[in-house]
Amino acid sequence: LKGCKKRMENSVSTIEKPVKDKEASHSKPHLPQNPHHEKKHHGPAGYQKAKYHLSCGALIFRFDKGQPYYLLLQYPTYWGFVKGTVEPGETEEQTLNREAAEEAGLYDLRAVPHFRETQHYFYRFEGNLIRKDAVYFLAKTYDWKVKISHEHLDYKWVTYEEAINLMRLRSNRELITKAHLYIQNNFEKMQLF
Repeated sequence: LKGCKKRMENSVSTIEKPVKDKEASHSKPHLPQNPHHEKKHHGPAGYQKAKYHLSCGALIFRFDKGQPYYLLLQYPTYWGFVKGTVEPGETEEQTLNREAAEEAGLYDLRAVPHFRETQHYFYRFEGNLIRKDAVYFLAKTYDWKVKISHEHLDYKWVTYEEAINLMRLRSNRELITKAHLYIQNNFEKMQLF
């Protein structure tokens, strides 16, 4: 647990900081954007349009003999979690359940209240700059049987320590550390959930 807390202290916050500019403080309040809306952003290549994409997924876990095991999916270049694009008209929770069914064959997920983390990043696709938010929930299952989709090469149920050793992406290691700490701090509640 000490290692978890140390990793958390060293992690980069994904919470956006408010602007402290006097002019900005008198502007209209920020409203959530349509997940498929285009916005202008300063990116690495200067001022340009960046398409906005929203995806949603879950850190899926289950208990065995009192220990949480996490589902990791092997993508072509990394190990990660169930995740997919939020379709128009779909809620985040609907997306998470649809993606869990499509990518892992899991239909019995129970999203843990009060755990919602967002990763923010930019990338280029076919010459376009994309700004993406990936929202993750923590979700419990009672099912060990996983049926992966064509998008994945393999899957594993792993302990926290095994997950940290498998995952290359720092953002995913930070995410699973937050989830693991949440489970440890709410252990009795998570067992009964």
